[in-house]
Amino acid sequence: MLTSVFIVVVSLSLFWMAAFTLWWQMHAWRTPEVLASTRFSRPDGDEHVSFSLLLPARHEQAVLDHTIQRLLESSHDDFEIIVIVGHDDPETTEVARAAEARDPRVRVVVDHHEKKNKPKAMNTALPHCRGDVVGVFDAEDQVHPELLTHVDHAFRTTGADVVQGGVQLINFNSSWYSLRNCLEYFFWFRSRLHLHAQKGFIPLGGNTVFVRTDVLRAADGWDPDCLAEDCDLGVRLSSVGKKVVVAYDSDMVTREETPGSLMSLLKQRTRWNQGFLQVYRKKDWKQLPGFRQRLLARYTLMTPYLQAVSGVIIPLNVAIALFLDVPVGVAFITFLPAVTALVTFVFEIVGLHDFGKQYGLRVRFVHYAKLIVGGPFYQVLLAFAAVRAVWREQRGRNDWELTSHVGAHLANVNREDVPA
Repeated sequence: MLTSVFIVVVSLSLFWMAAFTLWWQMHAWRTPEVLASTRFSRPDGDEHVSFSLLLPARHEQAVLDHTIQRLLESSHDDFEIIVIVGHDDPETTEVARAAEARDPRVRVVVDHHEKKNKPKAMNTALPHCRGDVVGVFDAEDQVHPELLTHVDHAFRTTGADVVQGGVQLINFNSSWYSLRNCLEYFFWFRSRLHLHAQKGFIPLGGNTVFVRTDVLRAADGWDPDCLAEDCDLGVRLSSVGKKVVVAYDSDMVTREETPGSLMSLLKQRTRWNQGFLQVYRKKDWKQLPGFRQRLLARYTLMTPYLQAVSGVIIPLNVAIALFLDVPVGVAFITFLPAVTALVTFVFEIVGLHDFGKQYGLRVRFVHYAKLIVGGPFYQVLLAFAAVRAVWREQRGRNDWELTSHVGAHLANVNREDVPA
Protein backbone atom coordinates (compact mmCIF):
# COMPACT_ATOMS: atom_id res chain seq x y z
CA MET A 1 0.00 0.00 0.00
CA LEU A 2 2.74 2.45 0.97
CA THR A 3 4.62 1.66 -2.25
CA SER A 4 1.50 2.30 -4.36
CA VAL A 5 0.87 5.65 -2.66
CA PHE A 6 4.51 6.63 -3.27
CA ILE A 7 4.29 5.74 -6.96
CA VAL A 8 1.00 7.61 -7.44
CA VAL A 9 2.23 10.77 -5.68
CA VAL A 10 5.50 10.82 -7.63
CA SER A 11 3.83 10.11 -10.98
CA LEU A 12 1.17 12.80 -10.53
CA SER A 13 3.79 15.32 -9.41
CA LEU A 14 5.94 14.63 -12.46
CA PHE A 15 2.88 14.82 -14.69
CA TRP A 16 1.82 18.25 -13.43
CA MET A 17 5.38 19.60 -13.51
CA ALA A 18 5.74 18.57 -17.15
CA ALA A 19 2.27 19.85 -18.03
CA PHE A 20 2.89 23.29 -16.50
CA THR A 21 6.28 23.57 -18.19
CA LEU A 22 4.78 22.65 -21.58
CA TRP A 23 1.90 25.13 -21.19
CA TRP A 24 4.30 27.96 -20.33
CA GLN A 25 6.57 27.08 -23.25
CA MET A 26 3.60 27.33 -25.61
CA HIS A 27 2.65 30.82 -24.38
CA ALA A 28 3.67 32.79 -27.51
CA TRP A 29 1.90 30.42 -29.90
CA ARG A 30 -1.49 30.32 -28.18
CA THR A 31 -3.05 32.87 -30.55
CA PRO A 32 -1.81 34.86 -33.57
CA GLU A 33 -2.38 38.05 -31.54
CA VAL A 34 -0.10 36.89 -28.72
CA LEU A 35 2.57 35.88 -31.24
CA ALA A 36 2.39 39.29 -32.95
CA SER A 37 2.64 41.14 -29.61
CA THR A 38 5.97 39.51 -28.79
CA ARG A 39 7.84 41.38 -31.54
CA PHE A 40 9.44 44.83 -31.58
CA SER A 41 7.15 47.49 -33.02
CA ARG A 42 8.46 49.43 -36.01
CA PRO A 43 10.71 52.42 -35.05
CA ASP A 44 9.39 55.92 -35.81
CA GLY A 45 12.71 57.41 -36.92
CA ASP A 46 13.34 59.44 -33.75
CA GLU A 47 16.22 58.69 -31.38
CA HIS A 48 16.17 60.15 -27.87
CA VAL A 49 17.87 57.52 -25.72
CA SER A 50 21.64 57.33 -25.28
CA PHE A 51 23.27 54.00 -24.52
CA SER A 52 26.25 52.78 -22.50
CA LEU A 53 26.95 49.26 -23.72
CA LEU A 54 28.87 47.10 -21.25
CA LEU A 55 31.05 44.38 -22.72
CA PRO A 56 32.70 42.31 -19.97
CA ALA A 57 35.45 40.15 -21.48
CA ARG A 58 37.76 37.63 -19.84
CA HIS A 59 40.08 35.48 -21.95
CA GLU A 60 37.95 36.38 -24.98
CA GLN A 61 40.66 37.62 -27.33
CA ALA A 62 39.47 35.20 -30.05
CA VAL A 63 36.01 36.77 -30.43
CA LEU A 64 36.11 40.21 -28.76
CA ASP A 65 37.21 42.33 -31.71
CA HIS A 66 34.47 40.92 -33.95
CA THR A 67 31.85 41.78 -31.31
CA ILE A 68 33.16 45.35 -30.93
CA GLN A 69 33.17 45.88 -34.69
CA ARG A 70 29.65 44.53 -34.93
CA LEU A 71 28.45 46.93 -32.21
CA LEU A 72 30.16 49.87 -33.93
CA GLU A 73 28.09 49.12 -37.05
CA SER A 74 24.95 50.10 -35.13
CA SER A 75 22.67 52.53 -36.96
CA HIS A 76 21.94 54.40 -33.71
CA ASP A 77 23.74 57.74 -33.30
CA ASP A 78 24.28 57.92 -29.54
CA PHE A 79 26.10 55.10 -27.80
CA GLU A 80 29.38 54.22 -26.14
CA ILE A 81 30.98 50.81 -25.70
CA ILE A 82 32.69 50.10 -22.39
CA VAL A 83 34.89 47.02 -22.59
CA ILE A 84 35.69 45.63 -19.13
CA VAL A 85 38.89 43.61 -18.86
CA GLY A 86 40.73 42.04 -15.95
CA HIS A 87 44.06 43.42 -14.73
CA ASP A 88 45.52 39.92 -15.14
CA ASP A 89 44.33 39.29 -18.71
CA PRO A 90 46.85 40.95 -21.06
CA GLU A 91 45.69 39.17 -24.24
CA THR A 92 42.10 40.43 -23.99
CA THR A 93 43.30 43.85 -22.85
CA GLU A 94 45.48 44.18 -25.96
CA VAL A 95 42.46 43.58 -28.24
CA ALA A 96 40.31 46.04 -26.24
CA ARG A 97 42.99 48.76 -26.20
CA ALA A 98 43.47 48.44 -29.97
CA ALA A 99 39.74 49.00 -30.49
CA GLU A 100 39.83 51.96 -28.11
CA ALA A 101 42.65 53.52 -30.14
CA ARG A 102 40.69 53.06 -33.39
CA ASP A 103 37.36 54.53 -32.32
CA PRO A 104 36.52 57.16 -29.64
CA ARG A 105 33.19 55.44 -28.91
CA VAL A 106 35.13 52.56 -27.31
CA ARG A 107 36.49 52.89 -23.77
CA VAL A 108 38.30 50.33 -21.63
CA VAL A 109 37.72 49.90 -17.90
CA VAL A 110 40.03 47.62 -15.91
CA ASP A 111 38.60 45.42 -13.17
CA HIS A 112 41.11 44.96 -10.31
CA HIS A 113 39.10 42.55 -8.15
CA GLU A 114 41.27 39.65 -7.04
CA LYS A 115 38.44 37.15 -7.62
CA LYS A 116 36.85 37.90 -10.98
CA ASN A 117 33.27 37.44 -12.08
CA LYS A 118 30.82 39.15 -14.41
CA PRO A 119 28.75 41.13 -11.86
CA LYS A 120 31.87 42.54 -10.20
CA ALA A 121 33.20 43.60 -13.59
CA MET A 122 29.94 45.35 -14.52
CA ASN A 123 29.70 47.09 -11.13
CA THR A 124 33.22 48.40 -11.74
CA ALA A 125 32.07 49.97 -15.01
CA LEU A 126 28.70 51.31 -13.82
CA PRO A 127 30.08 54.64 -12.42
CA HIS A 128 31.69 55.28 -15.83
CA CYS A 129 28.40 55.00 -17.78
CA ARG A 130 27.25 58.26 -19.39
CA GLY A 131 24.18 56.99 -21.26
CA ASP A 132 20.50 57.11 -20.26
CA VAL A 133 20.35 53.33 -20.58
CA VAL A 134 22.89 50.63 -19.73
CA GLY A 135 22.95 47.67 -22.10
CA VAL A 136 24.80 44.41 -21.49
CA PHE A 137 26.38 42.15 -24.08
CA ASP A 138 28.72 39.19 -23.91
CA ALA A 139 32.09 39.17 -25.63
CA GLU A 140 31.01 36.64 -28.27
CA ASP A 141 27.71 38.30 -29.19
CA GLN A 142 26.70 38.98 -32.78
CA VAL A 143 24.43 42.04 -32.49
CA HIS A 144 22.08 43.34 -35.19
CA PRO A 145 22.88 46.90 -36.37
CA GLU A 146 19.24 48.00 -35.98
CA LEU A 147 18.78 46.65 -32.46
CA LEU A 148 19.54 49.87 -30.53
CA THR A 149 17.08 51.84 -32.69
CA HIS A 150 14.34 49.33 -31.91
CA VAL A 151 15.18 49.34 -28.19
CA ASP A 152 15.18 53.16 -28.16
CA HIS A 153 11.68 53.11 -29.64
CA ALA A 154 10.53 50.46 -27.14
CA PHE A 155 11.67 52.58 -24.17
CA ARG A 156 9.93 55.71 -25.49
CA THR A 157 6.61 54.11 -26.47
CA THR A 158 6.08 51.70 -23.58
CA GLY A 159 7.45 53.60 -20.58
CA ALA A 160 9.60 50.59 -19.75
CA ASP A 161 12.30 50.57 -17.10
CA VAL A 162 13.86 47.48 -18.65
CA VAL A 163 13.83 46.11 -22.20
CA GLN A 164 14.89 42.51 -22.67
CA GLY A 165 15.79 41.60 -26.25
CA GLY A 166 16.06 38.14 -27.72
CA VAL A 167 19.16 35.93 -27.56
CA GLN A 168 19.52 32.88 -29.78
CA LEU A 169 22.14 30.15 -29.93
CA ILE A 170 22.52 29.49 -33.62
CA ASN A 171 25.12 26.73 -34.28
CA PHE A 172 22.55 23.93 -33.99
CA ASN A 173 24.59 21.62 -36.22
CA SER A 174 27.80 21.58 -34.13
CA SER A 175 26.92 18.59 -31.91
CA TRP A 176 23.97 16.50 -30.75
CA TYR A 177 23.48 18.59 -27.64
CA SER A 178 23.88 21.95 -29.45
CA LEU A 179 20.62 21.26 -31.30
CA ARG A 180 18.73 20.87 -28.02
CA ASN A 181 20.59 23.80 -26.47
CA CYS A 182 19.54 26.05 -29.40
CA LEU A 183 15.94 24.93 -29.07
CA GLU A 184 15.97 25.66 -25.34
CA TYR A 185 16.93 29.28 -26.05
CA PHE A 186 14.29 29.46 -28.79
CA PHE A 187 11.49 28.46 -26.42
CA TRP A 188 12.82 30.59 -23.52
CA PHE A 189 13.28 33.90 -25.35
CA ARG A 190 10.58 33.36 -27.97
CA SER A 191 7.87 32.41 -25.51
CA ARG A 192 8.54 31.76 -21.83
CA LEU A 193 10.06 35.16 -20.96
CA HIS A 194 7.02 36.94 -22.42
CA LEU A 195 4.81 35.03 -20.00
CA HIS A 196 7.02 36.09 -17.08
CA ALA A 197 6.92 39.74 -18.16
CA GLN A 198 3.14 39.56 -18.46
CA LYS A 199 2.83 38.07 -14.96
CA GLY A 200 5.11 40.72 -13.41
CA PHE A 201 7.95 38.40 -12.39
CA ILE A 202 10.90 37.91 -14.70
CA PRO A 203 14.38 36.43 -14.28
CA LEU A 204 16.23 38.61 -16.80
CA GLY A 205 18.70 37.26 -19.33
CA GLY A 206 22.42 37.89 -19.04
CA ASN A 207 22.77 39.95 -22.20
CA THR A 208 20.82 41.99 -24.74
CA VAL A 209 19.20 43.45 -21.64
CA PHE A 210 18.79 47.22 -21.28
CA VAL A 211 18.09 49.02 -17.99
CA ARG A 212 17.58 52.72 -17.37
CA THR A 213 20.79 53.93 -15.73
CA ASP A 214 19.06 55.69 -12.81
CA VAL A 215 17.00 52.55 -12.09
CA LEU A 216 20.13 50.40 -12.17
CA ARG A 217 22.06 52.72 -9.85
CA ALA A 218 19.12 52.95 -7.46
CA ALA A 219 19.19 49.13 -7.30
CA ASP A 220 22.95 49.24 -6.47
CA GLY A 221 23.80 47.45 -9.72
CA TRP A 222 24.33 43.72 -9.72
CA ASP A 223 24.84 41.38 -6.76
CA PRO A 224 28.63 40.77 -6.88
CA ASP A 225 28.38 37.36 -5.21
CA CYS A 226 25.48 35.88 -7.19
CA LEU A 227 26.15 33.30 -9.89
CA ALA A 228 22.97 34.36 -11.74
CA GLU A 229 23.25 38.13 -11.39
CA ASP A 230 20.87 38.61 -14.32
CA CYS A 231 18.12 36.58 -12.69
CA ASP A 232 18.73 38.33 -9.37
CA LEU A 233 18.43 41.79 -10.94
CA GLY A 234 15.19 40.81 -12.64
CA VAL A 235 13.71 39.52 -9.40
CA ARG A 236 14.71 42.65 -7.47
CA LEU A 237 13.34 45.02 -10.11
CA SER A 238 10.13 42.97 -10.43
CA SER A 239 9.71 43.09 -6.67
CA VAL A 240 9.69 46.92 -6.64
CA GLY A 241 7.26 47.12 -9.53
CA LYS A 242 9.59 48.15 -12.37
CA LYS A 243 8.14 47.63 -15.84
CA VAL A 244 9.91 45.06 -18.00
CA VAL A 245 9.21 44.76 -21.73
CA VAL A 246 10.34 41.69 -23.66
CA ALA A 247 10.65 41.69 -27.43
CA TYR A 248 11.73 38.89 -29.75
CA ASP A 249 12.30 39.25 -33.45
CA SER A 250 14.34 36.70 -35.35
CA ASP A 251 15.95 39.51 -37.36
CA MET A 252 16.96 41.39 -34.20
CA VAL A 253 18.13 38.62 -31.86
CA THR A 254 21.65 38.55 -30.56
CA ARG A 255 23.32 35.42 -31.87
CA GLU A 256 25.58 33.28 -29.72
CA GLU A 257 27.20 29.86 -29.74
CA THR A 258 26.58 26.82 -27.57
CA PRO A 259 29.29 25.75 -25.09
CA GLY A 260 32.05 23.94 -26.94
CA SER A 261 31.98 20.72 -24.90
CA LEU A 262 29.66 18.75 -22.68
CA MET A 263 31.80 19.60 -19.65
CA SER A 264 31.56 23.30 -20.49
CA LEU A 265 27.79 23.01 -20.84
CA LEU A 266 27.60 21.11 -17.54
CA LYS A 267 29.54 23.84 -15.72
CA GLN A 268 27.51 26.63 -17.31
CA ARG A 269 24.22 24.97 -16.38
CA THR A 270 25.50 24.24 -12.86
CA ARG A 271 26.35 27.93 -12.43
CA TRP A 272 22.91 29.03 -13.58
CA ASN A 273 21.16 26.51 -11.32
CA GLN A 274 23.25 27.49 -8.33
CA GLY A 275 22.53 31.15 -9.06
CA PHE A 276 18.79 30.46 -9.07
CA LEU A 277 19.12 28.75 -5.70
CA GLN A 278 21.01 31.75 -4.34
CA VAL A 279 18.28 34.11 -5.55
CA TYR A 280 15.65 31.87 -3.98
CA ARG A 281 17.45 31.97 -0.65
CA LYS A 282 17.75 35.79 -0.74
CA LYS A 283 13.92 35.93 -0.60
CA ASP A 284 13.56 39.20 -2.55
CA TRP A 285 10.81 37.42 -4.50
CA LYS A 286 8.67 37.47 -1.36
CA GLN A 287 8.24 41.23 -1.90
CA LEU A 288 6.20 40.59 -5.06
CA PRO A 289 2.69 41.99 -4.50
CA GLY A 290 0.58 39.11 -5.85
CA PHE A 291 0.17 35.57 -4.52
CA ARG A 292 0.34 34.10 -8.04
CA GLN A 293 3.50 36.11 -8.75
CA ARG A 294 5.14 34.72 -5.62
CA LEU A 295 3.98 31.21 -6.52
CA LEU A 296 5.45 31.52 -10.03
CA ALA A 297 8.68 32.92 -8.57
CA ARG A 298 8.97 30.13 -6.01
CA TYR A 299 8.41 27.44 -8.64
CA THR A 300 10.81 29.03 -11.16
CA LEU A 301 13.62 29.61 -8.68
CA MET A 302 13.22 26.13 -7.19
CA THR A 303 13.52 24.48 -10.61
CA PRO A 304 17.09 23.26 -9.89
CA TYR A 305 15.84 21.46 -6.77
CA LEU A 306 12.97 19.93 -8.74
CA GLN A 307 15.29 18.83 -11.55
CA ALA A 308 17.71 17.31 -9.05
CA VAL A 309 14.95 15.39 -7.31
CA SER A 310 13.50 14.27 -10.64
CA GLY A 311 16.89 13.03 -11.78
CA VAL A 312 17.09 10.74 -8.76
CA ILE A 313 13.47 9.72 -8.43
CA ILE A 314 12.45 8.98 -12.05
CA PRO A 315 14.73 5.91 -12.45
CA LEU A 316 13.66 4.73 -9.00
CA ASN A 317 9.99 5.13 -9.86
CA VAL A 318 10.38 3.26 -13.15
CA ALA A 319 12.24 0.42 -11.44
CA ILE A 320 9.55 0.10 -8.79
CA ALA A 321 6.76 0.09 -11.40
CA LEU A 322 8.54 -2.58 -13.48
CA PHE A 323 9.78 -4.95 -10.84
CA LEU A 324 7.27 -4.66 -8.02
CA ASP A 325 3.75 -6.04 -8.04
CA VAL A 326 1.38 -3.04 -8.00
CA PRO A 327 -2.35 -2.72 -8.84
CA VAL A 328 -3.27 -2.14 -12.50
CA GLY A 329 -4.66 1.32 -11.73
CA VAL A 330 -1.38 2.38 -10.12
CA ALA A 331 0.63 1.01 -13.04
CA PHE A 332 -1.62 3.00 -15.39
CA ILE A 333 -0.93 6.24 -13.47
CA THR A 334 2.81 5.70 -13.84
CA PHE A 335 2.39 6.25 -17.59
CA LEU A 336 0.97 9.79 -17.17
CA PRO A 337 4.43 11.49 -17.21
CA ALA A 338 5.17 9.55 -20.41
CA VAL A 339 2.07 11.09 -22.01
CA THR A 340 3.26 14.64 -21.30
CA ALA A 341 6.74 13.68 -22.50
CA LEU A 342 5.25 12.46 -25.78
CA VAL A 343 3.25 15.68 -26.25
CA THR A 344 6.39 17.69 -25.43
CA PHE A 345 8.33 15.79 -28.12
CA VAL A 346 5.64 16.64 -30.69
CA PHE A 347 5.75 20.31 -29.66
CA GLU A 348 9.56 20.31 -29.89
CA ILE A 349 9.43 18.86 -33.40
CA VAL A 350 7.10 21.66 -34.47
CA GLY A 351 9.34 24.16 -32.66
CA LEU A 352 12.44 22.88 -34.47
CA HIS A 353 10.67 23.30 -37.81
CA ASP A 354 9.71 26.88 -36.84
CA PHE A 355 13.25 27.60 -35.64
CA GLY A 356 14.72 26.48 -38.95
CA LYS A 357 12.15 28.46 -40.92
CA GLN A 358 12.74 31.69 -38.98
CA TYR A 359 16.54 31.51 -39.25
CA GLY A 360 16.84 30.14 -42.76
CA LEU A 361 18.40 26.89 -41.55
CA ARG A 362 17.79 23.67 -43.42
CA VAL A 363 16.43 21.26 -40.81
CA ARG A 364 16.62 17.72 -42.12
CA PHE A 365 15.32 14.34 -40.95
CA VAL A 366 18.58 13.61 -39.15
CA HIS A 367 18.07 16.70 -36.97
CA TYR A 368 14.59 15.57 -35.95
CA ALA A 369 16.04 12.15 -35.17
CA LYS A 370 18.79 13.72 -33.07
CA LEU A 371 16.20 15.79 -31.25
CA ILE A 372 14.19 12.72 -30.24
CA VAL A 373 17.06 10.32 -29.53
CA GLY A 374 19.07 12.92 -27.67
CA GLY A 375 16.16 14.05 -25.50
CA PRO A 376 16.56 11.54 -22.64
CA PHE A 377 20.36 11.99 -22.57
CA TYR A 378 19.97 15.77 -22.46
CA GLN A 379 17.53 15.48 -19.55
CA VAL A 380 20.07 13.30 -17.70
CA LEU A 381 22.69 16.00 -18.28
CA LEU A 382 20.35 18.71 -16.93
CA ALA A 383 19.48 16.58 -13.93
CA PHE A 384 23.16 15.94 -13.20
CA ALA A 385 23.89 19.68 -13.44
CA ALA A 386 21.04 20.35 -11.01
CA VAL A 387 22.36 17.75 -8.56
CA ARG A 388 25.85 19.22 -8.89
CA ALA A 389 24.48 22.73 -8.26
CA VAL A 390 22.67 21.63 -5.09
CA TRP A 391 25.81 19.80 -3.92
CA ARG A 392 28.03 22.86 -4.53
CA GLU A 393 25.54 25.18 -2.85
CA GLN A 394 25.34 22.98 0.24
CA ARG A 395 29.17 22.90 0.45
CA GLY A 396 29.53 26.67 0.01
CA ARG A 397 31.32 26.35 -3.35
CA ASN A 398 30.41 29.52 -5.24
CA ASP A 399 33.43 30.19 -7.48
CA TRP A 400 32.62 31.36 -11.02
CA GLU A 401 33.20 28.65 -13.67
CA LEU A 402 33.88 30.59 -16.87
CA THR A 403 32.37 29.46 -20.20
CA SER A 404 34.91 29.84 -23.00
CA HIS A 405 33.95 30.76 -26.59
CA VAL A 406 35.53 29.99 -29.96
CA GLY A 407 33.14 31.78 -32.36
CA ALA A 408 31.30 28.75 -33.77
CA HIS A 409 28.25 30.96 -34.40
CA LEU A 410 30.23 33.44 -36.53
CA ALA A 411 30.89 31.13 -39.46
CA ASN A 412 27.98 31.24 -41.88
CA VAL A 413 27.99 27.51 -42.45
CA ASN A 414 24.80 25.46 -42.54
CA ARG A 415 22.72 28.44 -43.59
CA GLU A 416 20.61 27.90 -46.66
CA ASP A 417 17.68 29.68 -48.20
CA VAL A 418 14.50 27.98 -47.15
CA PRO A 419 11.07 28.55 -48.65
CA ALA A 420 8.84 30.61 -46.35
